[in-house]
Amino acid sequence: MKYKILLIPLIAITLFSCSTKEYLTNNTDFNFNWEFKLEDSTSNRFDTTWGKINLPHDWSIKTPFDSIKGEGATGYLLGGTGYYKKDFTLKLNDDQVTYLVFDGVYNNATISLNNQELGKHPYGYSPFYYEITEQLQKNTNTINVTVDRTRYADSRWYTGSGIYRNVNLITKNKLHIPVWGTFISTPQVEQNKATVKIETQLKNGYSEDKRVKIITKIFNNENLKVGSTTKEQTIYPGATENYTTTVAIKNPDLWDVDKPTLYKAITQIIENNQVVDTEETIFGIRSIKFDANTGFYLNGKNRKIKGVCLHHDAGLVGAAVPKSVWRRRLEKLKDAGCNAIRISHNPASNEFLDLCDEMGFLVQDEFFDEWDNPKDKRKNMNEKGVDYITRAYTEHFQDWAERDLKNTILSHRNHPSIFQWSIGNEIEWTYPRNAEATGFFNNMDWSGNYFWSTPPNSIEQIKKKLVTLPQATYDIGKTAQKLAKWTKELDTTRYVIANCILPSSSYESGYADALDIIGFSYRRVLYDYGHENYPNKPLMGTENLGQWHEWKAVMERPFISGTFLWTGIDYLGESNGGWPKKGTPSGLLDLAGFKKPSFYMFKSLWSKSPSIYITTQTAEKSKYKIDNNGKVIEKKEGAWQKALWFWQDVNEHWNYDSNQITIVEVYSNSDTVELFLNEKSLGTKKLADFEDHIYKWAVPFEAGTLKAVGLKNGKKVESLIKTSTKPKALQISTDTKSVLADGYDTVHIVLQIIDNDGNPVKTENQKVLFTVTGDAKVLGVDNGSITNTQDFNSQELITDKGRALLIVQSTKDSLTPIRIKASSNTLTSNEIEITIIPNKKKQ
Repeated sequence: MKYKILLIPLIAITLFSCSTKEYLTNNTDFNFNWEFKLEDSTSNRFDTTWGKINLPHDWSIKTPFDSIKGEGATGYLLGGTGYYKKDFTLKLNDDQVTYLVFDGVYNNATISLNNQELGKHPYGYSPFYYEITEQLQKNTNTINVTVDRTRYADSRWYTGSGIYRNVNLITKNKLHIPVWGTFISTPQVEQNKATVKIETQLKNGYSEDKRVKIITKIFNNENLKVGSTTKEQTIYPGATENYTTTVAIKNPDLWDVDKPTLYKAITQIIENNQVVDTEETIFGIRSIKFDANTGFYLNGKNRKIKGVCLHHDAGLVGAAVPKSVWRRRLEKLKDAGCNAIRISHNPASNEFLDLCDEMGFLVQDEFFDEWDNPKDKRKNMNEKGVDYITRAYTEHFQDWAERDLKNTILSHRNHPSIFQWSIGNEIEWTYPRNAEATGFFNNMDWSGNYFWSTPPNSIEQIKKKLVTLPQATYDIGKTAQKLAKWTKELDTTRYVIANCILPSSSYESGYADALDIIGFSYRRVLYDYGHENYPNKPLMGTENLGQWHEWKAVMERPFISGTFLWTGIDYLGESNGGWPKKGTPSGLLDLAGFKKPSFYMFKSLWSKSPSIYITTQTAEKSKYKIDNNGKVIEKKEGAWQKALWFWQDVNEHWNYDSNQITIVEVYSNSDTVELFLNEKSLGTKKLADFEDHIYKWAVPFEAGTLKAVGLKNGKKVESLIKTSTKPKALQISTDTKSVLADGYDTVHIVLQIIDNDGNPVKTENQKVLFTVTGDAKVLGVDNGSITNTQDFNSQELITDKGRALLIVQSTKDSLTPIRIKASSNTLTSNEIEITIIPNKKKQ
């Protein structure tokens, strides 16, 4: 098996004009100038007024959190029925066809053009499109999209509501490459040469034969042509044909997580010496390999997968995430040494995958969280019942699964970042026979035996139970085989995997037989069991705890390729019964994208660069204590080996009562660390002496500066925290001083309360108000806390740890600078000015 690559069509000429004076090209951004109104099914309120919006759009994130009507499964945010419409004009000639392409609508969408229904689309995550040529009118056209999100607890996490991903309008000659009609792969990759395979689909919408040339030119990342291929072909009227050519590339620059070099293929369809269609595809040259004994290889190099799981929301922007918001978050994960993302538990957006291509993240693209049988969103694995608001994709799976899976592959298969297709997530418990065979279910403790015990039933017992237990309507093995078959009909260059929560039964039920790799969900205790009993099947962790013991298990076993931690970033939802907790705080980053202590722990494990970070806690609240010899030890011996999703309670400040005993924790990859309090050494310690990989000191509090100095390979690295005094001002900072006037680009404004010396004050909070002037759209505010239930859709909030985040988005074509300030009842901030850049890239 090898690798894969690519991506997306662009291009060309001015073809028609919109009623809004937009000039459309053959791949037109169709996100602007929509109208929207909402029917709120929970309060029987119907808003008859259409408001102007741009896409992507998530209406649920703009509503207040509701602990009474809402469900914690989806973050206590409500749904309803949303109505979208857009008027446009389109001047086509008789030689043209037009497609309307949606990258994702959540969910149960009905799409119409000029009062003619184009179709329905139930799944909220798969891309889809319609050819709309026949429905077009010569004058004004109206697109209508109705989104039925009245089943607002239809997921186990926050989904968002509406047209939350990009929409494009693509116009082409009748003789053309259809939507998703190009597939580029690299079947042979060596250091000095590579073979690029180009599969092109061609459609002839004319009533006569067409003799064409199919020319593809390959350009490197410096835009120099490095190869080309030409194929002449006759295509019959009304036919759609597939053509394959190859190009040899000398001394290729390989796509790698450390150097994600991209290439560009431009394919032209030429008839009678005229170019009738042009398609641009971005791709990468790389090879992938999984070995059952030695793990994962990228471009022939054995390496560990340092991955995290991510849901598709991004805090205050909900599911409609601007690309620059994802970029900020991914940059931070990259800083921690992360090199892979599992999109859980649904297909990603193409825009997100573009970023992974550009930034160097491997991606596991996951298709489904439900198959034949439903999951109870309120009770997770405790399947007590399914009512109207929790009914979800299972109702559509039999009719739609093949279309949704194949649309996803066709749309995504050119992204070099994707190296695995996951056909399902923790599916086993929805099949009673499969679940009962293990001996775990109905005898399972989420704090104990599941994580740390081997299967109660032997392999022979599991085999017997799978034969003797009553058969259900659907069989997990047969469904898995079907999904894997559909996947490989379109792409054999990636590995098929699934996240298995009960691998001991999945090995015997036929489920694992459908997979190229079996993924273990929280079952690192079974790594040796799986390798010894099923030695020919590669395995890895696909959902694991963000703790040292999980990574230690991977590092000790060459046959384990790596892991995906749950999770890289905190997410909304999966919080039933937890109000005011609105989300799940298992991430390395919080909801606002701020780094958490666990981030620094994994940076010390994953990053090649020296790293060090200090946290503190009172001895009373700490998980550690001081023994009779003055050594800091665990209050519960060996607790680190069974730590679960959430990091221990620690502080990132140095503010306590005088002489109060504190436990100082230092996360570092340094071989030794020396701790100083007000320049006085408190001793040097060795990492090798801490089996839980955390340096620890017991320190009586004294106001001033606490500093840790590490030494790794002769290089020094340090971290310090200072005692803060009375709040003196609000300090705001930004991740950029300029944004593009494209209506998409964003600026993140971080506010921190500071004292007179500029030290962050993390122990006091105030209600702050952001003031924004200039042509900009305020996307909202957050403080990162999982229990913050203040409206995101605001410009004021109470800080957490003295900190808050504001996100502002540019306005299309407006060049008025954006100015931002903040204030509270007693404090004011500095002012930041954001420059608007027209029609060119930011410097």
